[in-house]
Amino acid sequence: MRILNASGCLDALTAPDVARSLDAFVSKTVTPLPREGNAPVRIAETDVGMLNSIGLANPGRNAFIVETLPRLRELGVPVWISVGGLAAHEYAETCAQLDDVTIELNLSCPNVEEAADTAATIVAACREATTLPLFAKLSPANWDISEVARAVQAAGADGLSLVNTMRGTALDEATLAPRLGTWSGGLSGPALKPVALAAVYACWRATRMPIVGMGGVMTGRDALELVAVGAQDVALGTVLFRDPDAPQRVRAEIAAELAALGIADVDVRGVAHEGGVASLLSLTR
Repeated sequence: MRILNASGCLDALTAPDVARSLDAFVSKTVTPLPREGNAPVRIAETDVGMLNSIGLANPGRNAFIVETLPRLRELGVPVWISVGGLAAHEYAETCAQLDDVTIELNLSCPNVEEAADTAATIVAACREATTLPLFAKLSPANWDISEVARAVQAAGADGLSLVNTMRGTALDEATLAPRLGTWSGGLSGPALKPVALAAVYACWRATRMPIVGMGGVMTGRDALELVAVGAQDVALGTVLFRDPDAPQRVRAEIAAELAALGIADVDVRGVAHEGGVASLLSLTR
């Protein structure tokens, strides 16, 4: 199991040591043209997690490829590029200009306008444009997310990133006005974990695709549970804002959890689908 960061939750050039502690670094989402992002306020803490309304602020595709990507390669860890756009051809044009990276297609950002094309259409266009690995990042807002997963698999995706944030709103205690400049944003943190578990469980059962599980991972136990429902790898998001040592800590906590369960040397991916640890132990004896 590899540990990555969730896109947008770590600036590798500002915190290179944290980036190097990961098994792969995922960039902020890159769009064809520069984006200034949404109006402030852009971040609001809540009792159950964090809301963000960054709006995919980035320097644009050309500046990223020429200036930022070479510096990211110097980190010495595999690089994933999060790609965004407003139409399938925009995603595909960016993918065609990349090499020697894994691509994560951001198909579900709740604080910008959604792409007009369907997830499968975008994946198919990108598949024609590149032979690089393509991971589709999906929204948990779709009630039958497994249907979307099967569609992007058929369109040529190599894996899934589950899940993106969900739309939420927080009000100011004194004024009862929205705390974010765009009134709503993407909810991340502990509240997202049950949603992520359900999405990974459903999509792995439907596709058996490689999955990067994310959403509410604060501890090694959280990461282990995502693996149990089908994740191959795990990404850390909100936790990195308050604990830059989280990658090492989570690895140690995973090892401790496995040892406590008596399955330190056993592959637990998908064990939740097979009756849990007790069933797994009976098969290994």
